[in-house]
Amino acid sequence: MADNSIGTAEQLKDPNYTPPLAKAIPLGIQHVLAMFASNVTPAIIVAGAAGIGFGSDQGALGFPDMTYMIQMSMLFAGVATLIQTIGMGPVGAKLPIVQGTSFAFLPVMIPAVVGAGTAGLAGLFTGVLIGGLFHFCIGFFIGRIRFALPPLVTGLIVLMIGLALIKVGIQYAAGGVPAMGKLAAAKAAGGDISGMTFGSLSMWIPALVVIIVTLALKFFTKGMTAVAAVLVGIIVGYIVAYMMGQVSFGNVGKAAAFGLPNPFKYGFEINWAIIIGMILMSFISAIETVGDVSGITKGGAGREATDKEIQGATFADGLGTAVAGVFGGLPNTSFSQNVGLISMTGIMSRHVVTIGGIFLIICGLLPIVGASINTIPINVLGGGVIVMFGMVAAAGLNMLSDVVWTRRNMVILATALSVGLGLQLVPDALIHMPKTMQILLTSGLLPAAVIAIVLNLVIPEDAE
Repeated sequence: MADNSIGTAEQLKDPNYTPPLAKAIPLGIQHVLAMFASNVTPAIIVAGAAGIGFGSDQGALGFPDMTYMIQMSMLFAGVATLIQTIGMGPVGAKLPIVQGTSFAFLPVMIPAVVGAGTAGLAGLFTGVLIGGLFHFCIGFFIGRIRFALPPLVTGLIVLMIGLALIKVGIQYAAGGVPAMGKLAAAKAAGGDISGMTFGSLSMWIPALVVIIVTLALKFFTKGMTAVAAVLVGIIVGYIVAYMMGQVSFGNVGKAAAFGLPNPFKYGFEINWAIIIGMILMSFISAIETVGDVSGITKGGAGREATDKEIQGATFADGLGTAVAGVFGGLPNTSFSQNVGLISMTGIMSRHVVTIGGIFLIICGLLPIVGASINTIPINVLGGGVIVMFGMVAAAGLNMLSDVVWTRRNMVILATALSVGLGLQLVPDALIHMPKTMQILLTSGLLPAAVIAIVLNLVIPEDAE
């Protein structure tokens, strides 16, 4: 039953509807909190690979290059989000799509900077710019190839995205990847693991508080409290984590009060290896966007996405990435975790997400704001995203419910899911392949998508 304090059932399914501002603002901030950690993490990983991140000599200077890359990740995620939600002519889906820095491009970006330091960043960001322009061009023909992406394929892609994210959610809730790495090193050395934080009760208590509060508010309250359940859950979990001594404000005082983007800060350099890698990954990102747009319209409005919406979303992906590359930002794409949030809240308003985009821009221009948000412990965010990541997988299952389950379609799904999920669970199965191919294939998404698309085109409909 619709909550009339926010809008009628018809209004909540309308992307052009604007809820009351007092309720739209926290809903927009909730979208930002859902993707904040994932959005800045690629910048931290790339900085670490370049030798300018945590543990490097730049620590005495406050990690200026990594801080700048994190700042650009927030700023241009916000800019790209506004391109999606507000639109510029045919550019932008005009749907509640949150854009953010993509993990999918890391296999191309990491080799570009390993051992090169800041000298490798010129070629990297030039590749991001050119790859973004190519991604934009995919929008001109994405509608023509949509026949190859029926609910059987897009539903599987969304399901695979959700399954991949669920692992990330558990890692966050248990303490994060760095803590997991320390635990693995201690176990390999045969040392004492009793003092390790990963997987400890102290990590899980705040995460479980977030989950319990979120579910309790979602199902046992009404109105704004129910809709903003994830945000309230994270706030309560944050308070619990603070009381347990897990919140640190050390970096807040070091953050600058204001900072502007610097075009071509690291220079312009053509590196064809990076450019080709970015172009290849653009196709995967475009397929993921098709799945995300379909998941949003299905989960939020109960309908299929139109060709115009998918084309606009692809245009916005490419333009957002290209603009980010000019200023030292990493590739942008639609964020799958926010698809789950749309399904949970049932609010389809693009203007709610626009508010979230504006908040991201503020974070990018005011580093101290971003640093303050970054005090939220990883396990608290983990508690929030576990539910939402599961909702992404559920959105994929909902899309698959529209499929007529003939033997043909069952075999296609079974084969694609088995190979994709299997490689995700057993990455060493491809240990003798080139490193880049290992990372691309063991993500599970690429092989599952390719197998489903090819089999759907090759196997005739009447093959019973």
